[in-house]
Amino acid sequence: MTTSVELTRFRVAPENVEALLAARPGMVADFEADREGFLGARLVRLPNDEWLDIVEWRSSEDYAASSRKGPNLPGIKAFFDAIDSLVSAEEGALGLVSAGEAEPGAEPPA
Repeated sequence: MTTSVELTRFRVAPENVEALLAARPGMVADFEADREGFLGARLVRLPNDEWLDIVEWRSSEDYAASSRKGPNLPGIKAFFDAIDSLVSAEEGALGLVSAGEAEPGAEPPA
C-alpha cells in the first residue's frame, strides 16, 4: 500500500499566526483520535504569510474519508478558523527509498 500525502498551502494573516500555532496540537490530537489512517503532519512556514501543511495518510481512501469529515471536532475547527484563505490542495504518493537504494531509473552510485 502506498502512503498518501496531502499538501495544503494556505494563507494566514500575521495577527492569526499565534492562534494557528496554538490550535495545532489540538488539531493533531483530534486527527489522531478521529481520522482512520492518519500517520502524521508537518507544518511549514513559507514567505508571504503562506503555510504548507504536509499530512501523511495510510492510503488515498483514508485521506478522502478525512476530507469528507471536515472540521468536525473543536481542535480541527480552531485550526481551520485561523486560516484566511486556501492557496492550493493536492494529493500525492510518498516515494519511499531506503538508504543505499536508488530511485527507480536512477544510476547506481559509483
